[in-house]
Amino acid sequence: MMSSQELSFTANVDRQFLRAANLLDLPPGLAQQIRTCNATYTVRFPVRLRERIHVFTGYRSVHSDHISPVKGGIRYSLAVNQDEVEALAALMSYKCAVVDVPFGGSKGGLCINPNDYDDHEIEQITRRFAYELIKRDLIHPSQNVPAPDMGTSATEMAWIADEYQRLHPTEMDALACVTGKPVYKSGIAGRVEATGRGIQFALREFFREPLDVRRASLEGSLDGQRVIVQGLGNVGFHVTKFLSLEDGAKVIGVIERDGALTSDEGLDVVAVKDWIKTTGGVQGFPGATFVANGGSVLESDCDILIPAALEGVIHAQNAAQIKAKLIIEAANGPITAAADEVLRTRGVVVIPDLYANAGGVTVSYFEWVKNLSHIRFGRMERRAQEATQALMLTEMERLSAFVGSDKWAPTENFRTNYAKGADELELVRSGLDDTMRDALQAMRERWHEDEKVDDLRLSAYLIAIQKIALSYQSKSLG
Repeated sequence: MMSSQELSFTANVDRQFLRAANLLDLPPGLAQQIRTCNATYTVRFPVRLRERIHVFTGYRSVHSDHISPVKGGIRYSLAVNQDEVEALAALMSYKCAVVDVPFGGSKGGLCINPNDYDDHEIEQITRRFAYELIKRDLIHPSQNVPAPDMGTSATEMAWIADEYQRLHPTEMDALACVTGKPVYKSGIAGRVEATGRGIQFALREFFREPLDVRRASLEGSLDGQRVIVQGLGNVGFHVTKFLSLEDGAKVIGVIERDGALTSDEGLDVVAVKDWIKTTGGVQGFPGATFVANGGSVLESDCDILIPAALEGVIHAQNAAQIKAKLIIEAANGPITAAADEVLRTRGVVVIPDLYANAGGVTVSYFEWVKNLSHIRFGRMERRAQEATQALMLTEMERLSAFVGSDKWAPTENFRTNYAKGADELELVRSGLDDTMRDALQAMRERWHEDEKVDDLRLSAYLIAIQKIALSYQSKSLG
């Protein structure tokens, strides 16, 4: 458990912000403007369920509208409160700036346990919550664009989009009011796994730089690195699946709500996920060791630790016991400011949340652009690309025949892969990979070259604050 002496979530984010802002020469008052949450709307609304009226409390916070629209997910959890929503909105502002996504920061939440209601009831609650936000322009294609978060999915986003269309029947860009929708509802391929895929791309880029790898007291590539993940939800599941199946990493620990699983030989995360769906937890999974006190596995020896669930799981009381050499924050705020200082002193490298889990908002940006342009990515150019590449293959075969040697002829595998034009999913992955590479390269440059910058989190905050500052300085504030 996190100590009661720890700061609130918002105070933790502010502390990390101020650490960076104090190194910058900003005009008087500008740091305060960037740090301050602009507005938080609290709504309490009734829904008739099971022959009685239930009253729900929801929030939508706008941290910074230096760029419009503002962007941020909607989560369903009993832990939702104003402090959490405002902290997450602030992280969204900084996150979008770090990865050059042109959104301000926002966040929403509904204080509810979605498991307490059936699908029809969740639809009724979602539609009513959406109505309360839509009528105040807190859901709008050019002002405030939500997405899925903890406890919500593409299904809820489809209901929100439908509710917006119902209230704005003549608006052409209505479907751009929310992202993370199903593909059939003008969503985009690759959005479901986007955050996990982005973390994979971030780790790949990290391991491309030998100096970074040495700073983390690691060596080699991702192949063979021992990984522990805390939380096998959407993000934790996808990143560990990609790392194990595509990069050769070994998942030696999975921490869930009812405990943890460990195996030195490596866990099949797809099988573990299926087991959780069937049984409701990890206990009893065959071929692995069950640890009832799952939180203790955070302190187990590993190369890469991926906290992918809740904020504050690494705090002042357990930071000194963390044995991981590299931590990548898949969740928002999983390391408190106090714990961050302990880890930094010990030389543990942390890839921070405001960069690491930006894959979701990056692909949401692609979906928003797709909705505004009203055309699927790749539709115009895919077949033209295939035709051009087919001409190249034909010419290669002609030249091979001309010189009388089959060794110059393209192989069947090359032909199949080269001749295929990029579809939407491949273009989305390419754009996400490019985004994650560029952002980490910018953070790395500052980390390596500025003696005042001793970690990637500080580097990311400096980059974000400077970009937001420039945007505010170009606006009329008088």
